[in-house]
Amino acid sequence: MIHFTKAQESFKEYLKDYDLENGSIQLKIRHTYEVIKKSEYIATGLKLDKENIELSKIIALLHDIGRFEQIKKFHEFNDKRIDHADFGVKVLFEDNLITKFIEDRKYDSIISKAIYNHNKLEIENHLNNVELLHCKMIRDADKLDNFRVKQYDKLEDIFPKIYNKETINYETISQKVYEDFMKHKCIRLEDRKTMIDYWICVIAFIFDLNFDISLQYVKKNNYIDILIDRIEYKNDDTKQKMEEIRKCAKEYIKKFD
Repeated sequence: MIHFTKAQESFKEYLKDYDLENGSIQLKIRHTYEVIKKSEYIATGLKLDKENIELSKIIALLHDIGRFEQIKKFHEFNDKRIDHADFGVKVLFEDNLITKFIEDRKYDSIISKAIYNHNKLEIENHLNNVELLHCKMIRDADKLDNFRVKQYDKLEDIFPKIYNKETINYETISQKVYEDFMKHKCIRLEDRKTMIDYWICVIAFIFDLNFDISLQYVKKNNYIDILIDRIEYKNDDTKQKMEEIRKCAKEYIKKFD
């Protein structure tokens, strides 16, 4: 049986080891609960049964559990130092923290695979149908809420080490990042050099959304325009490229009407 309320209480206990006044920690707590809502939204829209809907919420609750230690140790969201998904799987299944959240161990493989794959450039091969379904749902839910985060949260909390309010409006776009976006590709971690590259990386999430319901959600909430327009681009080349990115993104989403 899945007892989501019990899992939520255990999550609150887990958070007591972290600085709840830290803006980046607060951001991740809000993000976690919003991803739960979006996972339920997707699972319900796909007309899944109650068991899989509840399981999708458990996965959402735990998907970023590795982020909190990442912030505590390194004061930034940087998977180059420690991959937060890999670390989340470790603390849950090697350190056996999973037992605090869910008693029935028959879901271990699904939860583990979903958390491990939620931040990878591509989903790994050789998953069974249920594992693949939950990997796709958490990836979509996570990305949908990343759009909300980039709309509302403070840039200094999103990018605690690289944000510079004096220079952000003048930053450029790396050519590889721009070219990959225009080819409808997600942006590789190692190719991101500037803060605008990170911003484009988020917009490029649309190319990895798995369900029509997710793409329709992006369009309904006007996230492409909102994210692009949040920053004032004072570099002429950057401004021109961002308009080309806007056009490319909107044309891509339009195909899924």
